[in-house]
Amino acid sequence: MKFRPAQKADAASLAALSIEVWVGTYLKRGVNSFFAEFALSEFTTARFEALLQDGQDLLMVSENEEGIDGYIQLAENRIAPVDGLSDLEIVTFYVQPRHHGKGIGSSLLDIAIDYSHEKGRQSIWLTTNFENTTAIDFYLAKGFEQVGVTDFRIGDQAYPNHVLVLNTSP
Repeated sequence: MKFRPAQKADAASLAALSIEVWVGTYLKRGVNSFFAEFALSEFTTARFEALLQDGQDLLMVSENEEGIDGYIQLAENRIAPVDGLSDLEIVTFYVQPRHHGKGIGSSLLDIAIDYSHEKGRQSIWLTTNFENTTAIDFYLAKGFEQVGVTDFRIGDQAYPNHVLVLNTSP
């Protein structure tokens, strides 16, 4: 297991991993065209290439001998959906389910905490679907606290998400 900054050459792998994790996590009863169109338009090689070219966000990957098995994306200057939170958001945090329990998520989270310290932030926040109990359990075990609720929107549809925050003060 190796952790490193994502590179432009990783864009297709990041798109494929994102589709795998998103579909497997949120589409429990089948894939309809509404969600398929969202996933295929949101998680594209071109979008990841643009994100990496922009260089504003931190995007770190976990890589094994075969390829990328997880990543975390952090963004600064984000307006939190709950007052009083820092401007540092974990935008995306995906680990392939078959690699859960190997310490990948914990190591990626440690990278995020170190980044928070480097940037002088006292906390980081994220949102996660209220039905994503696997992720919620992981976050709570790592010290996150639920501080609110917001909606994740796809078109005119809204899906409730928990707002979670982690105090990263040393």
